[in-house]
Amino acid sequence: MWKKARGSVSVVRQEKANGSLRSTTPVFLWFPYDFFAGHNGTREVMVTRSRWVTVTRAQRALSVLAFTLACAAALAATGRFFHLRITLTDSAAPAGVYRVSEARAGRGALVAACLPAAIARQGIARGYLREGDCPAGAEPVAKVIGAIAGDRVDLEPGWVAVNGVRFPNSQTAAGDSAGRPLRHVPSGAHRVSAGEVWLFGFNDARSWDARYFGPVPLAGVRGVLRPVITW
Repeated sequence: MWKKARGSVSVVRQEKANGSLRSTTPVFLWFPYDFFAGHNGTREVMVTRSRWVTVTRAQRALSVLAFTLACAAALAATGRFFHLRITLTDSAAPAGVYRVSEARAGRGALVAACLPAAIARQGIARGYLREGDCPAGAEPVAKVIGAIAGDRVDLEPGWVAVNGVRFPNSQTAAGDSAGRPLRHVPSGAHRVSAGEVWLFGFNDARSWDARYFGPVPLAGVRGVLRPVITW
């Protein structure tokens, strides 16, 4: 069962077959990769003229500030009520505003997830993650569940495959956009353990995902992200 989302608007921006899960239809149909191909199992996943001009400009600036603050407050209130999250990265899906749903999900679902403490701290230190409301003090990531318990994940420098299905644009980078070396999961075959998922984002070559930090606990997944508006 997914953890309930915290009551606030969160900004998400990162660089760069399990019978216990209920079958669902794909959440997003515009992925350039298909996490469902080859699988028969479960799919889960904003005085003087010069003096008057000065006053007018100041008033205008104050009005803009007040309007901005009001919008921010309204957005926060709306987010608390509707469990909204803003994602500014297109690593896994289009950037936009998403609603966090507590529905079950599995392979192929776009989700908001809190990373384990050690991984989250590394992400914050390197600037891949911003501070947020996850237990480790980081923001949740917005990624696609690419593999669930029982799946086989094959990683090679040039590609990633799940249960024998290779995905385009899934090569592993040796370094990040700042030229720093990236640790990554060792090449070869990996079997997904119970209570774990692999989170991917193949839309952007800079995506920092399971290729680098490996599987994460299913318990860290807060819910499925449903698009409200995207750009």
